[in-house]
Amino acid sequence: MLAKRIIPCLDTIGEYVVKGRSFENLETIGLAVDFARKYEKDGADELVLLDITATLESRKTFLKLVREVARELFIPLTVGGGIRTIEDVRELLRAGADKVSINTSAVKDPLLINKVAMEFGSQCLVIAIDAKKVAHSKWEVYIKSGKEATGIDFKDWIVEVEKRGAGEILLTSIDADGHKKGYDLELLETAVALTNIPVIASGGAGTLEDLYKAFEIGVDAVLAASIFHYGNYTIREVKNYLAGKGIIVRDE
Repeated sequence: MLAKRIIPCLDTIGEYVVKGRSFENLETIGLAVDFARKYEKDGADELVLLDITATLESRKTFLKLVREVARELFIPLTVGGGIRTIEDVRELLRAGADKVSINTSAVKDPLLINKVAMEFGSQCLVIAIDAKKVAHSKWEVYIKSGKEATGIDFKDWIVEVEKRGAGEILLTSIDADGHKKGYDLELLETAVALTNIPVIASGGAGTLEDLYKAFEIGVDAVLAASIFHYGNYTIREVKNYLAGKGIIVRDE
């Protein structure tokens, strides 16, 4: 059985890490390079860097920041934000990213998923899905950092992106994001049942038990920001707790 992964997430504006709730009320909390250095040292399995204003500002991801963060890491780095073309992906991989995460552009141009998978391989393609609950057991896909509803049913979209060549799903609950009251377990359970590719749980982790519950459902990795950024837990504490509960984690 593959080890489960613990992934800190850096949502960035410029060179700074920010954090908010349900994608709103963002607070600047430090330099991305400093956080990357810390999480590498602390034993993170991977790192995700999301340039959350790149799409809104119709620009590409800041390559300079990607290079600076990548220099601090030996663990895999996933980068998202402002990716629209094959060339955008190529530039990010050259800058030091190991994978790219695509959200808005995948919805607007689903063929981009096929093209990236064919050109670079599914192993480096993460499709990020931001989902908001709209009815009982029903979620809608949002784009542009959660600011624009698409009318697309989450269940249809997760099936389609897998068929088109996505290698992983980064699934964020907009409702739970930043509230530290636990992941949307119903959403995660639905995702795991619908797809055969790895699912990364995102949005809402507040306690060690929250992480454990997500793994119990069957996700392959948990992504968290607040609990690490604000020092509630270290990655070592998380891994020790999960190992004690029988979850297989990498012990560096």
